[in-house]
Amino acid sequence: MAARGWICTDESAKEMLSRVSAERSLMLLPPLHRVPLRLGNVVEIAGPSPSAKTQILIQAAVYCILPKEWRGVHYGGLEHLVMFIDLDCRFDILRLSQSLKHRLMETSGSGNKVSWEQNDDPWGSGTEEPNIGYDEELFAACMRRFLYIRCYDSFEFLATLKTLHYRLQRARETHGVTAHFLMIDSIGAFYWVDRASTSLHLESNSRKRLSLQSVSETVVEEIRKLLLVHPMLVLATKATILGDTYSTNEVKRTSMNLSSNDPSNLRTVTGGPQKLSYREFMPLVWQSFVTHRILVRAADDDPANSKYQSRSIFLSEWLMPSLNFSDKFIVRDAGVFVVS
Repeated sequence: MAARGWICTDESAKEMLSRVSAERSLMLLPPLHRVPLRLGNVVEIAGPSPSAKTQILIQAAVYCILPKEWRGVHYGGLEHLVMFIDLDCRFDILRLSQSLKHRLMETSGSGNKVSWEQNDDPWGSGTEEPNIGYDEELFAACMRRFLYIRCYDSFEFLATLKTLHYRLQRARETHGVTAHFLMIDSIGAFYWVDRASTSLHLESNSRKRLSLQSVSETVVEEIRKLLLVHPMLVLATKATILGDTYSTNEVKRTSMNLSSNDPSNLRTVTGGPQKLSYREFMPLVWQSFVTHRILVRAADDDPANSKYQSRSIFLSEWLMPSLNFSDKFIVRDAGVFVVS
């Protein structure tokens, strides 16, 4: 019986071919637009605070929850669910709603088509919203596709991951669409607290204890199992501490001895006139799980000497895969815009 259960099919060849042919690369908005991404990829957005990491998640979320078309108007979205897990406990849902309203108003004001390409100076100074209405029914439908969970410690995070399959299954039955994005804001939020504890008790009478390493292993294992049942693109932000040496083109590890017991590996990005290093503090099990990594940080440009005097300028650089250039971008109420 065990052997028969093992060879039991989950889907027919026709269903498999139909599923695989439908899985196309996702071309996201800047600054994630340089690399084609697929469901099942794990993208780490690393950078110091503030560097617009959460804003990048918001822009990707708006792209996912918007419909491709609504009442004859082309919005160009994916019309799928977003599961957002807030570990930083600072996410402002108002920022998401404002960004979504801007996108809806932009589309309503451009007639029948919206361009996802970014302009150098959209809406002039960007200090005033366009005087255009938006479809409130569509706005409510999009916001319902955004699923939000807040966790205050590693135990809540692990409990969330273990029950996420049932949440997503219930959401799919309710909304009629699947989740495409799993977003984790500040994956290292509990790292230092967990590291300071020699062991974490599950409960007072439990014989099992969770160490920092076992927490990371369980997180990766649960996400990996979840992706097998619910294929999604994982977007995780991570705060980093930058040193006094920087780079903009490639990452070199100064130590080749990477182990789960010594996760604080000094990395240096080299290739530019400036050099800046940062420590990779996450355990190796997480580092190995990540398939793509992008570094974002504040640019050294003086805003007073540019045409974006009222806006901070940020740099984005792909570390995995390593690209030979970086993008400069600014953040407006309407989203993230590449300026060079």
